[in-house]
Amino acid sequence: MTDDVMTIRQMCDAFDVTPRTLRFYESKELLSPIREGQKRLFTKRDRARLKLILQGKRFGFTLEEIRQLLDLYSKEDQQLTQITQTYDIAVKRLKDLEEQRDTLNEAISDLRAQLKWGDSVLSTLRTKAAE
Repeated sequence: MTDDVMTIRQMCDAFDVTPRTLRFYESKELLSPIREGQKRLFTKRDRARLKLILQGKRFGFTLEEIRQLLDLYSKEDQQLTQITQTYDIAVKRLKDLEEQRDTLNEAISDLRAQLKWGDSVLSTLRTKAAE
């Protein structure tokens, strides 16, 4: 096996994914390994795409957004279109994540206040029950 291609097992080990994940991304046409019978051989291009897919998923991009961004890759414009679109989506996603974080922080603060109230009530009730 050369360094140019990796088996499905090597991909799973290198990227901490399951064979099912790789087959799923292949079925969605995000990856296109070389097929030798039942064997799949992943190229450097597939590895680069998988890295971008996993990063995009981590950031909350949809698979359709990821597909569109991957399809924009063009050596003719030195990736200008792809990077511009990725940047625009990332700015929006960051805003969404910050809003989610703020909502979570507010919920956490409210829950802490409720727990403090509950602790006080329980303490009072336990004191009365012990009398």
